[in-house]
Amino acid sequence: MTAHENKIVGEGLTYDDVLLVPAFSEVLPREVSIQTKFTRNITINVPIISAAMDTVTESKMAIAMAQEGGIGVLHKNMSIEAQA
Repeated sequence: MTAHENKIVGEGLTYDDVLLVPAFSEVLPREVSIQTKFTRNITINVPIISAAMDTVTESKMAIAMAQEGGIGVLHKNMSIEAQA
């Protein structure tokens, strides 16, 4: 198997494919961790990543995402000065 073939996912789901039905649970919110790996070395506390689009993520959004435990990816049209 080549490296490229190893990266292809066989099946994927979208929001229309999944339905969460509200129900009683014995699990308390403080007992749950929603941490996830962004990379091998970066763990984020909230599994939310903002899009690298000029209408979505600039420095303010990336900072706000980081403060809440997520991550914001700056778009490529942003100047180096504006990124800093």
